[in-house]
Amino acid sequence: MRESRFWALMEGEFGERYAYVLADQLVISSLQLTAKQALAAGVPARHVWEAICEQQDVPESRRLGKDVPPKQ
Repeated sequence: MRESRFWALMEGEFGERYAYVLADQLVISSLQLTAKQALAAGVPARHVWEAICEQQDVPESRRLGKDVPPKQ
């Protein structure tokens, strides 16, 4: 997962503003780092996203993001 996809998923799930607050302040228990610290330390974006989903109880059905219909 690219970091840009990580941020798109964060914004989609938590909102444009809260996503960045959460990434900056929430210490992910399994990593003992915030999301921003983990990404800066080289932890794969997918691993960070999955850890946030687990900690924040994001349902499996929403972990891949919202369905967006194709443009016609």
